[in-house]
Amino acid sequence: MASLGVGNLGEFLREQRRQARLSLRQLAEAAGVSNPYLSQIERGLRKPSAEILQQIAKGLRISAETLYVQAGILDERAQDAAGGAAERAVPGVREAVLADPGLSGQHKEALLQIYDSFRASFDKTSEQASEQASDMENTEKEKD
Repeated sequence: MASLGVGNLGEFLREQRRQARLSLRQLAEAAGVSNPYLSQIERGLRKPSAEILQQIAKGLRISAETLYVQAGILDERAQDAAGGAAERAVPGVREAVLADPGLSGQHKEALLQIYDSFRASFDKTSEQASEQASDMENTEKEKD
């Protein structure tokens, strides 16, 4: 069977599964897919749907968006435009956390949740400051 160009996704999934210390069978069971199907995804022979990727992400305890980007379903720039606060952050932070072999899946999820909350808080504060500056500017113009 020919590769479908999803080898990077398969390699990424395999690495995430190994870091989470899950066997192929354990992840397949957690994701609700068959063992052979998950094996084919990891080998780049099958291209999973967004729903299957979501189930796999849940089994790995990582964000589905991360898998969507890896699979080419979601472009990181499109995710930025959609308003993903964490995705507007410095490139590489999320990838570094996800790629760290010394962290378990649970640790990665916790770190990314904390990071996302900091980014969301920062974005909200920046937006409020921008609105206040705009309001002050408009007030000054009205006085003139």
